[in-house]
Amino acid sequence: MRKLALASIQFYRYAISPLMASHCRFYPSCSCYAYQAIENHGLIRGSWLSLRRLGRCHPWNPGGYDPVPPIHPSRPSSMAE
Repeated sequence: MRKLALASIQFYRYAISPLMASHCRFYPSCSCYAYQAIENHGLIRGSWLSLRRLGRCHPWNPGGYDPVPPIHPSRPSSMAE
C-alpha cells in the first residue's frame, strides 16, 4: 500500500502539478512533504502528517519552511534494519 501511495504522489508531481500554477506557501511543497512523510513514517502516520499539513494550507497561514518531523527514536522505524 505504501508503494502505491508513493507512486500516486509521484504521478501527481510529474503529470498533474506542472499543469497548475505554482502557488505553494510552504517549503517543501505539500506533495513533496507527503512523499517524505509516508516514506519516513509509514503509510498511516505519514498520511496523517500530510493531512495536517494540507489543513494548514489556507490564505491566513503565512507558510514558510515546514519540514517533515524526524522519526521519534523510541518508535521502531519501518526503514530500520
